[in-house]
Amino acid sequence: MIIDLSELKPAERQYYLQHVVAPRPICFASTIDKAGNVNLSPFSFFNLFSSNPPIVVFSPSRKVRDNTVKHTLENVQEVPEVVISIVTYDMVQQVSLASCEFPKGVNEFAKAGFTEIPATLVKPPMVKESLVNMECKVIEVKPLGTEGGAGNLVICEVLRMHIDDSLLDENKKIDQRKINHVARLGGDWYCVVNEQNLFQVEKPNTQIGIGVDALPENIRNSSLLTGNELGQLGNVHVLPDIDPVFEDDHLKQIILYYSLNPDEMEKELHTYAKKLLAAGKVKEAWQILLAG
Repeated sequence: MIIDLSELKPAERQYYLQHVVAPRPICFASTIDKAGNVNLSPFSFFNLFSSNPPIVVFSPSRKVRDNTVKHTLENVQEVPEVVISIVTYDMVQQVSLASCEFPKGVNEFAKAGFTEIPATLVKPPMVKESLVNMECKVIEVKPLGTEGGAGNLVICEVLRMHIDDSLLDENKKIDQRKINHVARLGGDWYCVVNEQNLFQVEKPNTQIGIGVDALPENIRNSSLLTGNELGQLGNVHVLPDIDPVFEDDHLKQIILYYSLNPDEMEKELHTYAKKLLAAGKVKEAWQILLAG
């Protein structure tokens, strides 16, 4: 299916974009107007865009239905400060409740059952139930259009972070497995980031990987190895050599049973390499593949 977005109605564009551009982190924004009325609302058009300076951006879009704007947008234009709280699984139902279109002046902290605690640098309050609160000053609000569905980029500088000690390891570093982030998908769908679905991918960093195109032909054209697995192999910095001291009992068995049938031996070697790559043992997988 090919979709030309210029031919779609705004609601249809929103539908397709929100289903495929996902998962999206959720900004739970606490703001305040000049009269001191507090507002608390979630936004899934949100992300980190710079660490120096520390900049996050969220976008309270104009409503597709009637082209009205969010109270959050009005508040940051009056008082350019915001507390952004991180949404976790144990608060997601309350966060959804806070997204209701309550009348101006209604405090979503009370409606959704959250607890206000004073911020230290900005006027809007923090969310006690959130494991991370970021005090921010709004440095720019950039409208992206005037029609329903148009975003308004609220560009924020993070001044101070409040991180619950329960997220820290023994070295006072954040343990990614403990946060249980919630992210937004399309429609009513969300997802949770927990230890069961976390995995690590080694970054190339300053050393450049050799690339899939530099893999030996029999590996690059393997009928068993996937693109992800080839990517793991191609992320080494130099093409490995056979290690004469490498020993592996299963490798010995493969060579013993299949040495007279090169095609079957290659199949067994690639199958075993897949298992090693799934376990993150790239060096060992290379030695198995080189044995062929």
